[in-house]
Amino acid sequence: MDHIDLKKAITKGETSLGIELGSTRIKAVLIDHRFRVIASGSCEWENRLKDGYWTYNQEDIITGLQLAYRELKQEVERNYGITLRTAGAIGFSAMMHGYMAFDSTGKLLVPFRTWRNATTGAAARELTDLFQFNIPERWSIAHLYQAILNQEEHVPHIDFLTTLAGYIHWLLTGNKAIGIGDASGMFPIEEATYHYNSLMTEQFNERIAANHYPWRLEDILPKVYLSGEQVGELTEAGARILDPVGDLQSGIMLCPPEGDAGTGMVATNSVRKRTGNISVGTSAFAMIVLEKQLSKVYPEIDIVTTPNGSPVGMVHANNCSSDLNAWVGLFREFSEAMGYETNFGKLFSVLLNKALEADPDCGGLLSYGYLSGENITGMERGRPLFVRSPESNFNLANFMRTHLFAAFGALKLGMDILTDNEAVAIDSIMAHGGLFKTAGVGQKIVAAALNVPISVMSTASEGGAWGIALLASFMVNKDEDESLEHFLEDKVFQNVEGQEMAPDRADVCGFEVFIERYRRGLAIEQAAVDHLLENGRG
Repeated sequence: MDHIDLKKAITKGETSLGIELGSTRIKAVLIDHRFRVIASGSCEWENRLKDGYWTYNQEDIITGLQLAYRELKQEVERNYGITLRTAGAIGFSAMMHGYMAFDSTGKLLVPFRTWRNATTGAAARELTDLFQFNIPERWSIAHLYQAILNQEEHVPHIDFLTTLAGYIHWLLTGNKAIGIGDASGMFPIEEATYHYNSLMTEQFNERIAANHYPWRLEDILPKVYLSGEQVGELTEAGARILDPVGDLQSGIMLCPPEGDAGTGMVATNSVRKRTGNISVGTSAFAMIVLEKQLSKVYPEIDIVTTPNGSPVGMVHANNCSSDLNAWVGLFREFSEAMGYETNFGKLFSVLLNKALEADPDCGGLLSYGYLSGENITGMERGRPLFVRSPESNFNLANFMRTHLFAAFGALKLGMDILTDNEAVAIDSIMAHGGLFKTAGVGQKIVAAALNVPISVMSTASEGGAWGIALLASFMVNKDEDESLEHFLEDKVFQNVEGQEMAPDRADVCGFEVFIERYRRGLAIEQAAVDHLLENGRG
């Protein structure tokens, strides 16, 4: 499409808008009917530790949503000379899991508790035993049950429990709805019915019956929808929330709100069985679409679903690139102190490429980038840690490689369960996230960690906002009875270029040496958790 055609498409609403609230950035993208991004906007935000919980202020959620949309709108005006007033469809996605509980008036009862909290260990263990199904600490039902175990005052007043994406959708449409992928991180899904597992729902209700709450679990959870279904329209009030200036029209159709895991699958064309994807950022997760059920319950493996309801084995590491980013920030501070103004992106690229010059096993160095607790290794709290012995080969290349290896350490331990213990077949793994912007480096490290070929598409940097925009487009542009798999393969990704990188044997062997050091050193990390207080003293 040329510039004039794009201008007409925007004016007529022949577009799809996707907005995703990630852990550090809120991004909005507008795509045309060929699925190309024609405008985007974003804003940075950050969680905070408040009263023992990782959270985002409710006001910041709305403000961030508005800022990202406003920047996208300004880009449309700047590039096409028109005011954005409509779209063919809209979709919202956000970080999965967590806890947003509201009363009957719509009041948020406690501050939003994000996926990052590792405060629900007792609840997760009890529910896993009750259901004989792995319930991770970050799941919404674990947060709810922990609040019950803690006898928190707000619990009897709950009228609606949802995720961040579900909250945004409800706020802008009035519908208490959720996409099946996001729902599968709240409560186990029944594959035959595409809804919450009825047996487990009743087991939960029986477990809490003695509390005599005025609600049953099925009454407070959002209704589950599959990809391709329409779930309400943008209300007049919703349009004013998203665009306070008043230009955006109401009545635009919305697709089911999804979690970042689901949009990552869509953005990497990984919804077909035996395919998988890896998403890296503040956290890291790998998702493999399963052909069959796992032989037993593993606390390291979540069972979630694709946006069209297929079961997925998900390994979710709470920590990935945050500590690496902090070290790069320290190097930038040093550069500036020396009088050199350094572009952060260039500095990141230089330092990451330096890791390619390192010893395969990082020269005996060790790091744990745990800013928060890590469920896979059983750490309840985070203590970033760097360790070396006097004999270690301590240089910049090994230092950077260590932090890259450590970023995927917990993920590696979880993925080994799927590939080694369960012999899960994987035809392809697609990778996406900011770490892959530095060509070849992150891809090479992940290939070594998992010992499988890793592909990065030319669209990898578009991320989850593009993924939810694709789901919105699927809702309005799919052919009759067309599946999500065929829509993605035949229309979206048919001509998308990708680069596959096979694992290097020396890198694989080096990572195996490093991961054994990583396993043995967990006792050091646990000691730091036990003895180093929150303020770094003690």
